[in-house]
Amino acid sequence: MTLLHHHDRIEGDLVIEVAFTDVSLSLGDAAADDVRDEALRQVAEATMATPVLMHQVHGADAALVAGRDAGGPDTCDALYTSQPEVALLARAADCVPVLLADPDTGWIAAVHCGRPGLAAGVVPATIAAVRDAGGHPKVAWMGPHVCGACYEVPVQLQEQVGAIVPASRSTTSWGTPALDLGAGVRAQLAAAGITDVRVVDVCTREDPSWPSYRRDGAAATRFAGAIWSHP
Repeated sequence: MTLLHHHDRIEGDLVIEVAFTDVSLSLGDAAADDVRDEALRQVAEATMATPVLMHQVHGADAALVAGRDAGGPDTCDALYTSQPEVALLARAADCVPVLLADPDTGWIAAVHCGRPGLAAGVVPATIAAVRDAGGHPKVAWMGPHVCGACYEVPVQLQEQVGAIVPASRSTTSWGTPALDLGAGVRAQLAAAGITDVRVVDVCTREDPSWPSYRRDGAAATRFAGAIWSHP
């Protein structure tokens, strides 16, 4: 089975499952079509669900996936659905993959949250979209991402993002201005009333077994957080 990393599940009328793809799978935009198709085939086999990718653009748009054959939109940074047997994927290589679930209704969401998405409020926007659709996310998972001690930024950028999300202000382990994306996301989840937050406590820059754009630049691949449901 491909999705073995940090697997979790919640049982209810529908079973909701969460996992993170094996980093040997190449899910980046730069991957050749046949390589990415094979990765998606393995994801489908592992989840027994139809995987849906998005073309992530560091914005705050959330798109509804209406059915198994609907596919993903051209560009967005969040997907949500109540359709069983659809695996929503949020890709990352330092950004925070955020997965959301309402076990009572079966609504799920996958969010790609980097620095621009944190400032733009992609996580709160997705929660609002799911609520407008009739779901009430109660559980969130945060996948591996760059930590606040490693994500150095210019002081002006720290001030800009920190003014919007104060919890994101940080300092690197070598004493320079930084942002803590994970702390910022946790603050936004708390403000939205989501207190069951399950964090994979791994820094992608520090752990070479995970892709990191900060560490590897353009050579970095992407892993994905996946969430899906089934009877």
